[in-house]
Amino acid sequence: MLPDDIKDTVRRALAEDIGSGDLTAALIPASTRARASVITRESAVLCGSAWFDEVFRQLDTAISTTWAAKDADSIRASQIVCRLHGPARAILSGERMALNFLQLLSDTATQTRRYVDAVSGTHTKVLDTRKTIPGLRRAQKYAVTCGGGQNHRMGLYDGILIKENHILAAGSIARAVQQAKTSATEGIPIEVEVENLDQLRDALAVGVDRLLVDNFSLQSLKAAVAQTRGRATIEASGGITLENVRTMAETGVDYISVGALTKDVKAIDLSMRFEMQ
Repeated sequence: MLPDDIKDTVRRALAEDIGSGDLTAALIPASTRARASVITRESAVLCGSAWFDEVFRQLDTAISTTWAAKDADSIRASQIVCRLHGPARAILSGERMALNFLQLLSDTATQTRRYVDAVSGTHTKVLDTRKTIPGLRRAQKYAVTCGGGQNHRMGLYDGILIKENHILAAGSIARAVQQAKTSATEGIPIEVEVENLDQLRDALAVGVDRLLVDNFSLQSLKAAVAQTRGRATIEASGGITLENVRTMAETGVDYISVGALTKDVKAIDLSMRFEMQ
């Protein structure tokens, strides 16, 4: 499902970039029209077409866009991703911002697909985290789903994750979980981060929905799976890379969360080529 904040996100981005007006695009006669093509210079998973379209919709509804691929499609180097036609000024003004959205979200989708492919054949699901670019969380979490991953909680309001500092503040895992059970709305999952097997047993004793096992060794991950025996789901995190994610998945954990999907962003290499009319 597309996020419901695309219009507002694009509006803020355009206001940041264009401000009181595009001084350079104003040098082009208002009547000039142009055609343009977006081309990828590398293989990727496409994501962000709705944000791209919204940029030009807000600038000038006379701009038309035709897509050769859709979100979640694999695209190859030198492929034309889409074509635009309309007033040259508006296309020039929107070029950078539209590409910014498309490049960033396609990278998140691409990185996610790599992790999903790496654990293929296991029952482990790849999750994102809250380590997102401020203001773009919904967009990046949508991109994760385009790459085949799953969303963790969207924010602090739709899931309880009791971490180290919460436990210290509450006094113990048991006290923190009991307070969560007392205050949580029905249907809100309760997850506890544990740093060793003793804490895992403490969390299981009071009953939680999910265990976040942080920076466990492979041996400890296997022990955690064996000791839990379906009493809760297990999410592994910490130090996850493409090189070790498969091995971690093979321990039997249910989920692996990867902050790098949305935190370590490298824009996909896309460019827009113009043809003036």
